[in-house]
Amino acid sequence: MSDRYPRLVIAGAGGDAGKTLVSLALASAWRETGLSVSAFKKGPDYIDAAWLSRAAGRPARNLDVWLMGEAGVRASFTAAAAEADVSLIEGNRGVLDGLEGHTTASLARLLLAPLVLVVDATKVTRTAAAIVKGIEVMEPSLALEGVVLNRVGGDRHRRELTAAIRDEAGVPVVGAIPRLPGDDLLPGRHLGLVPPEEHRRMEGVLGRLAAVAREHLEVDALLALARSATVLPATEGTVSLRIAGGARVRVGVFRDSAFTFYYPENLAALEACGAELVFVSGLSDRELPDADLLYLGGGFPETHVEALSANTELLETVRAAAEAGLPIYAECGGLIYLARSVLFNGRKSPLAGVLPVDVEIRVRPQAHGYAEVEVDGTNAFFPSGSVFRGHEFHYAAILNGVPSEATAFAVRRGTGTRDGRDGLVAGNVLATWLHVHALGSPGWAPALVEAARAFARKRAARREGFQPQSTEGSLIR
Repeated sequence: MSDRYPRLVIAGAGGDAGKTLVSLALASAWRETGLSVSAFKKGPDYIDAAWLSRAAGRPARNLDVWLMGEAGVRASFTAAAAEADVSLIEGNRGVLDGLEGHTTASLARLLLAPLVLVVDATKVTRTAAAIVKGIEVMEPSLALEGVVLNRVGGDRHRRELTAAIRDEAGVPVVGAIPRLPGDDLLPGRHLGLVPPEEHRRMEGVLGRLAAVAREHLEVDALLALARSATVLPATEGTVSLRIAGGARVRVGVFRDSAFTFYYPENLAALEACGAELVFVSGLSDRELPDADLLYLGGGFPETHVEALSANTELLETVRAAAEAGLPIYAECGGLIYLARSVLFNGRKSPLAGVLPVDVEIRVRPQAHGYAEVEVDGTNAFFPSGSVFRGHEFHYAAILNGVPSEATAFAVRRGTGTRDGRDGLVAGNVLATWLHVHALGSPGWAPALVEAARAFARKRAARREGFQPQSTEGSLIR
């Protein structure tokens, strides 16, 4: 593939306009024609990216300048786009919404990508044209090349909308989707869509989405727009996941329908630093694999809590491993799993008990947005002064008071646990609400792998029958 990277941004005129429906339908239809598709999600959203991965048939990447920097975004995009015939980037929120310089419009400009706007046509006609025209006026440098109408009332409604947008805004309408019956196609839940791993009727969904595109979108015209994208100039400087080598280690990664929130670059960064990834199911595995470190990402442990809590063999194994000094790094859902218990829908369920806290899943979000922390407490992974950017999005709250000395992070931006703190520490365990991205936090993966190496060395020394020299001051205690 040349450096033209055929690409198209699907943006929304507002939240819930239908950009995910359009993106998934279009990617599925392109893939059905034999095209290889690379899909991307603007922002830190794991769930939409998981759906895009299913539609494209390969892992979707997140593109977020705040988390990754412009160089990281360009590096991630070009690496994946080079492997495909066409790339599709789904925006987030409204096309102009977000932090200054971090909107879907600014991402489209960064990637020099044509943009198609999805407009919710419910109860509007000429007003839809005013929305499109207003975006053109406010963002004259935006390559707004087409409009897709969603929730159209009928043929007459479609004709009136199409004519108004063409005449008033000068933008062609390249698709019109009627109100689709039922909500079983893409059902929602408290953090957005139900993840594809939990969709009760997943079989056939991608085919139905492709049919929506064939019937209601100008699939060939949209492909032509993607192919009209100009050459993307080479980025000054590079962003690499690979660092100097060292002894290989084994990293156990919890990954099943309860733990799905992993950026592909995070796993790739661990491998690039010398880790062999061994996947673990908190739902079905009864014991841990032989590993030098355990990584528990985010997900929905609360919706799987009965199965997780019933798997007492694994819970006890994890607790024993933590007591034996195994380094464990946990994000969000992983923090919940390591707690003593979780209260969800009025039911309290025991969990691993590695952390001396209890968690409640509440009705309203307890944290939502970008976050930044500085390491200022002793822990098994990161030196003092390290700074990490990430994001928080969870409905969970810790019910117990957490002493500041039991935390490793000072919160610069965001919510954390409470009182400006985050990063719960228990021996060689570090658990946080923060999700980081390896391309924006280059010290994250090396630190985890070095903690695994330190543990492996210490374990090898014990097996050989002698104790190593004092490790006072080491990050591994």
